[in-house]
Amino acid sequence: MDIRSKPSLKCNVAGIESINPFWLASAPPTDKYINVVRAFEAGWGGVVWKTLGEDPAVVNVSSRYGVHKNRGNIVGINNIELISDRPLQTNLDEIIRVRKEWPDRVIIGSMMAVIEERAWKELAVKIAETGVQGIELNLGCPHGMCERGMGSAIGQVPEMVEKVTRWVKEVVDIPVFTKLTPNITNILWSAEAAQKGGCDAVALINTVNSITSVDLDLMAPTPTVGDQGTHGGYCGAAVKPIALNMVAEITRNHDTKDLNISAIGGIETWKDAAEFIALGAVGLQVCTAAMLYGFRIVDDMIAGLTGWMEEKGYQTIEDFRGKAVGNTVDWNNLDMNFDTKALIDQDSCIECGRCHIACEDTSHQAITFDVADNGKRIFTVIDDECVGCNLCQIVCPVPECIDMVPVDNGLEYMNWTNNPLNPMNN
Repeated sequence: MDIRSKPSLKCNVAGIESINPFWLASAPPTDKYINVVRAFEAGWGGVVWKTLGEDPAVVNVSSRYGVHKNRGNIVGINNIELISDRPLQTNLDEIIRVRKEWPDRVIIGSMMAVIEERAWKELAVKIAETGVQGIELNLGCPHGMCERGMGSAIGQVPEMVEKVTRWVKEVVDIPVFTKLTPNITNILWSAEAAQKGGCDAVALINTVNSITSVDLDLMAPTPTVGDQGTHGGYCGAAVKPIALNMVAEITRNHDTKDLNISAIGGIETWKDAAEFIALGAVGLQVCTAAMLYGFRIVDDMIAGLTGWMEEKGYQTIEDFRGKAVGNTVDWNNLDMNFDTKALIDQDSCIECGRCHIACEDTSHQAITFDVADNGKRIFTVIDDECVGCNLCQIVCPVPECIDMVPVDNGLEYMNWTNNPLNPMNN
């Protein structure tokens, strides 16, 4: 009998050993000693301490969080909170204390400064002297700090990303993570710039510039401060697709494919974690999920990822890291002759008709229905009209009621690159 040991979640991020890939991202949950200790007691492998700065004028407002809900469920949070508003020395002293008490856990010091060489270097040295295992350069904050020439004001300019990364690398001998903003046309511009500056890893994504809602009584964006509001940083489950794509862009790119990635953005479950790792992420950072459900959510993430790895036969994270990268291609490389048809399981169908309405009103009129003698509505796919778009499967409320079945149409693989209809081939 082949008796295997339990899968290991240990990972190495930019040369930093971690007991698991789950770190708390730089945010309110990592703002002080008590938060970080509670996180470590819950099982988190590491934390990125809330961003530190030398600016004494950091004053946070009330309220700070807006919310984006869909049928009562929170899909995203908008925050207008700034970097740590506690004294720098208080934070540094607490980092030293936690490092001594929890030597097996990772603490990364997040930092931010104005675009001045001396400011970045002096702050980086102060943070490094606390014993942190690495430093994260916050070049992505899209509100408040960017108006002061920091955060995304730097992160949106590749030349500045490279310059700041190099400044910090020149004065510290620990790994440097460059945190990238998603509020840019092409994530590769800043990733390549960070790499040129000598970063040991990139962390992405930072929050997405947004307004989540408008208070129609006050006529102001939420969250409101008095009777006014502003744009903020959007995070949570809703930004996961954006983050997955940007991680994939970096790992697919020849020049950046070997960059260590600490992935951030909408990670709430073990499956989210596995997807980011499959696209090449080495480590993971979580924030919103912990704020919504508490630190113990890491138990579910650890148990779920371990169980899935055991089921798949993966002993380490490296066994499946990056496995989805090779199958992530440009649209032009997709098989244009591959075909699927929707198939409805009549036994599990609840006769709601959502598939029919979606297809009839907004797609290809490929689903019809008849009423049986017993009054049961029977929905049937018209294969000749079905284009395999899978909209019906998406709107169906019953799991696995609608399956997309591959069709052998006798046609060979053909993509747009070698398609005779492509004018570039003529």
